[in-house]
Amino acid sequence: MDKAIDVKGDLYKCLSMIMEIRKEVLSENSFLRKDFLPKFLPKFKLAERKAPKKKDLSKEKQKKEVKSHYDLGNEFYKLWLDETMNYSCAYFQNLNDSLNQAQINKENQLIGKLQLKDGMSLLDIGCGWGNLLLSSAKKYNIRGIGLTLSEGQFKEFKDRIKEEGLEDRLDVKLMDYRDLKDSNLLFDRVISVGMIEHVGMENYDLFLENVKSVLKNKGLFLLHFISGHTEGGVNQWINKYIFPGGVLPSLREIIYKGVDKGFHIIDVESLRRHYVKTLLSWYKNFTEKEDIIEEMFDKRFVRMWRLYLVGCAANFSIGGNDLHQIVFTNGVNNDLAMTRKNI
Repeated sequence: MDKAIDVKGDLYKCLSMIMEIRKEVLSENSFLRKDFLPKFLPKFKLAERKAPKKKDLSKEKQKKEVKSHYDLGNEFYKLWLDETMNYSCAYFQNLNDSLNQAQINKENQLIGKLQLKDGMSLLDIGCGWGNLLLSSAKKYNIRGIGLTLSEGQFKEFKDRIKEEGLEDRLDVKLMDYRDLKDSNLLFDRVISVGMIEHVGMENYDLFLENVKSVLKNKGLFLLHFISGHTEGGVNQWINKYIFPGGVLPSLREIIYKGVDKGFHIIDVESLRRHYVKTLLSWYKNFTEKEDIIEEMFDKRFVRMWRLYLVGCAANFSIGGNDLHQIVFTNGVNNDLAMTRKNI
């Protein structure tokens, strides 16, 4: 960020190599850890991975954390996201799909997994700029509500609903997920894309309880999230500069907690490699607009975000993190499609 170190050549390849070596060093049975490094670096000590400190999980604190990232300005995100304004992992059905096509693929994939039908109701927790709900309303005549804590996203989505003439079917609320229990709302389907990473591990149970409180019996809940291999781990740099308060749940953690809440699991899928391509696409778009972004912020911000985007791509590439989608049913549902052909 401060240009104390620079990289000539491919930053993605450089970081991938460094992370691969670090992953090997962290392995308990690693030759590097047991023999090579102690022999050539007698003073070598492996830094311990720190568990996150107990965080402030108040509504006010979490709203502030969300705003620090997502309210950098709609114009900033429009510079390097695609036309759908989807800020989450895309789905590349073909390797040569454009980012825009891959994001449309992702929306179709999510809608397919939700098995939407005309007239259903859909809640999107952490709706972003709202394109998934807009697409669902156009295709299936659904009624939907999106929740966000970002005022920028709220305003943009509100404007898009009006532009599309969908005020009678869609709405967006500045609302914390913890207020769902007392909302008197009820939905056929609930989806949450890239939001549980902001909840905090102490609140996963609370999050799932609130989802269950607004989901009809036999209803479907689709959770799309970045996952860690272990519980509670957090990258300190990302936490400090990019996503304050963010924590990645593990797949097993969410599965166990979901089952404990009475959900049944009908589908689990990893999109890890799709996220590598998504992040590299964002990185390409970002670097093409660096001059404009530097004018909006400064050089340090540009270098910070460049490192964030390409560093995340490298980490997904080596399997440091994963991206999972889980489909739950609220109780047993024997009326759903029995194969994935509908997706």
